[in-house]
Amino acid sequence: MADVQPYETVSLDRVGHGTEAFAWERARRQLAKRPERVAGVSYFLGTVGPGGIPHVAGVGALWDDGDFYFTSGPGTRKSRNLAVNPACTLAVRLADLDVTLSGTARRVTEPAVLERIAAAYGELGWPARAAGDAITAPFSAPSAGPGPWHLYRFVFHTAVGLGIEAPEGATRWRFDR
Repeated sequence: MADVQPYETVSLDRVGHGTEAFAWERARRQLAKRPERVAGVSYFLGTVGPGGIPHVAGVGALWDDGDFYFTSGPGTRKSRNLAVNPACTLAVRLADLDVTLSGTARRVTEPAVLERIAAAYGELGWPARAAGDAITAPFSAPSAGPGPWHLYRFVFHTAVGLGIEAPEGATRWRFDR
């Protein structure tokens, strides 16, 4: 797994409580866990549509080698938005942090990556497989649209973590990616 490290870590304590910035490792170790080991974790992808209209949808995100991957049907709103504007956010509630990552998502068509990520989904119980330049399976989430599904790599440049359990506070991490 790639060691994704921030070049900047800043406490967002704006009211003078004296909270320290969180170490990136607090978020990274939780983000890197596969969903089968993290009960109840849901990821939400935010995209921007025509005319600047925001769109948010749940996705089955997987961390792999320092980036996130998710699938989406080519006709879905999120896929259509990403085709025009790859800028997006990915938000998740972890055990002790709410994390919002900002970056870009681009379609992946490399066979080796498609096969690796399909196998990772298979380990989680979704019988996905690479097929041509996409992912296919006998079923998917109804919101994904009909298959085959595009695979996207989400590369983040900024993350914000909000402590929901002690120690609380908020931190922004910036990455040179």
